Amino acid sequence: MTGMALALLVLPLQNSAQQKKGAGLPKAFAENSSEKPSANPFNVQFRDVTKAAAIRFRHERAASDQKLYTETMGAGVAWIDYNQDGFLDAFFVNSGYTPYFHPDKPPQPALYRNNGDGTFTDVTEQAGIHTDGTFFFGVAVGDFDNDGYPDIYMTGYRHSVIYHNNGDGTFTDVTAKAGVGNDGAWATAAGWFDYDRDGKLDLLVTNYVQFDEDHPVSCGENKPGFRAYCHPDSFPGNSPRLFHNNGDGTFTDVTKKAGLLNMDGKSLAVVLADLNNDGWPDIFIANDTQRNFLYLNNGDGTFRDVSYTSGAGFSEDGKPEAGMSADAADVRNNGLYDLYVSHLDFELNRFYRNNGDGTFSDATIPSGLGRTNYRNSSFGARFFDFDNDGWRDLLVTNGHILDNIALYHPGVTYAEERKLYRNLGNGKFTDVTSTQDAAFREPLVGRGMAVGDYDNDGWLDFLVSNNGEDAQLFRNEGGSAAAARNNRWLGVHLIGTKSNRDGVGAALKLTAGDFVSYDQAKGGMSYCSAQDPRIHFGLGMHTKVDTLEITWPSGAREVVKNIPADQFVTIEEGKGVTPYHYPTFRKH
Repeated sequence: MTGMALALLVLPLQNSAQQKKGAGLPKAFAENSSEKPSANPFNVQFRDVTKAAAIRFRHERAASDQKLYTETMGAGVAWIDYNQDGFLDAFFVNSGYTPYFHPDKPPQPALYRNNGDGTFTDVTEQAGIHTDGTFFFGVAVGDFDNDGYPDIYMTGYRHSVIYHNNGDGTFTDVTAKAGVGNDGAWATAAGWFDYDRDGKLDLLVTNYVQFDEDHPVSCGENKPGFRAYCHPDSFPGNSPRLFHNNGDGTFTDVTKKAGLLNMDGKSLAVVLADLNNDGWPDIFIANDTQRNFLYLNNGDGTFRDVSYTSGAGFSEDGKPEAGMSADAADVRNNGLYDLYVSHLDFELNRFYRNNGDGTFSDATIPSGLGRTNYRNSSFGARFFDFDNDGWRDLLVTNGHILDNIALYHPGVTYAEERKLYRNLGNGKFTDVTSTQDAAFREPLVGRGMAVGDYDNDGWLDFLVSNNGEDAQLFRNEGGSAAAARNNRWLGVHLIGTKSNRDGVGAALKLTAGDFVSYDQAKGGMSYCSAQDPRIHFGLGMHTKVDTLEITWPSGAREVVKNIPADQFVTIEEGKGVTPYHYPTFRKH
């Protein structure tokens, strides 16, 4: 992210003739044939339905002529069914006060209730959610007390907050009691997971640099318009923090005890998943200008750092990059979870292929995910099967961090187009952004992004937060597309009993005829955002699932057979399918 801000200033400027010819791109691009347009039909459309949905949230950037580092970030978004009515609600994080931005009322986050008819209602005030001016960045959603109602954790500068869901449509700030304020640090991404598999969700919080807004560092050229946001090398790093859930509403900081104390961190994204298939959830953190962290779970409450030996700590040429987003998914349908990390312009967004032996290979170029985003700066990124053909695709939000980047690099813009990549099979991708309409491709300053099926139609939609701009909701209209409407799907809602109630950490294997697909209930993902907690499988033309195998965090194994496609199923640990009905949209 901001990690390459000043580094950009010393890159050679490229003239228009060079830009037209694509000069300066890695040589391997010219040899890569996997990015040719697909011959397969593709008509899935994402429609901007923000206005029709009555979502009117606008992120406050808190911009000033002092170019405070915090102004560049933007914020995360979340899907959360806070009232447990079967429809995903939307939550937006906002900024706060700075020494140079202090309106009468501080910027506020927003909770929008899904009305079940395609519209949303702002219920922030009646839900009891209100901030005092803290500058917030990220959000993590999880039921930390196993009471059946998801809670909200917001990461912020110098202070983070946890809101307990009271189960009656309201929330209570329980930060002081819980002990997860992370005071004094600049927290960014966070995620819930049960690292010790004791049935209670623990909290992993990542921190960015040690920054003091009261004594800002001046960066860039000292002439009008050329002041710039600083490079992270101007500031010391900070460690992630692991908070163990004590089961009584309190948490204990076990960072050092768990082997996670690492002051090299300049972290912006985290994904919490079992990356070596040993049954224990691991930690992958994307860092800005520092190596990525990969911590494998030892199964005894501690982790081991394999960042240097795994192959996922650096780019293929051995360099740390400006890590801003992270995701892990099985994009080859082989049970191995590959990694994706997004970066700043003039760096490649990295695709790390899981070799199945504890190592990863940089497969960015052969995967087809390298070339078309080279001049963009990428934040939120998620793998998900947007056309339900059985292969997980990729969506990337873009937006630069320097609002005056054009002064230094003509041809690079502050607002940028998002990118959409279709998985052609076995982890080979092609850029299908051009198939989308003008609203999808409109250049904006993209930041947080969350994927979820807000209308329960089996076609995954997404929310995006734009820095200093209006938020957006995009509806997936694939179900009405001639080329995709025959594709089937299955949504899985997990309820843990011995395991944590959210089922985070569960591993799933789905079989339908000769089709096999794997997934996990993961924590974190994307940039500072929280995703639909349900697990989505595209099934292609298969009309039923033969077997769905679930390995719960408790170690229990469950098999459900003969599940008809095109529905959500709720599976309660030890009880199989339970009668939890997900409603469909009502007519206006």
